[in-house]
Amino acid sequence: MIFGVAGAGKTTVGQMLAHDLGWKFYDADDFHPHANIEKMGNGQPLTDEDRQPWLARLRGIIEQSFVADENAVLACSALKRKYRDQLRASSDVRFVFLRGNRSQIAEQLEKRRGHYFNPSLLDSQFADLEEPTRDERVATVDLGRSPSGLVAEIEKKLQLSE
Repeated sequence: MIFGVAGAGKTTVGQMLAHDLGWKFYDADDFHPHANIEKMGNGQPLTDEDRQPWLARLRGIIEQSFVADENAVLACSALKRKYRDQLRASSDVRFVFLRGNRSQIAEQLEKRRGHYFNPSLLDSQFADLEEPTRDERVATVDLGRSPSGLVAEIEKKLQLSE
């Protein structure tokens, strides 16, 4: 799972990683209920309650991947530890945190087109973000290089490259 605040590049990096590995790719944004999409589009941050059906659906996708014995990459904000814990359907689920500062992310958000996320919500994303602690066993990758450079670092950190 690739996680981080909106605009960190989760989808781009996740798609590239999945392509490199020949794995399936899922974008958690595709699984939000319509009410969540409307809320975010109107500049209203989601609550824990808003996120619960979405997180349950994502956990179901992760569990289905294990049942089907399929490897997959999921791009998901997973801002809070309790969300990551909910998505950790197995000890085999690996997490990668795309870490960037507010100015880096804001710059990336300015370039993004065709997405429902209202950039005015960036502060609420950082307010909700609980950076992973050592005991979560998360690979942290700092932004600041090309998506292909980030993918190479992820493959190395997770020992996925040959």
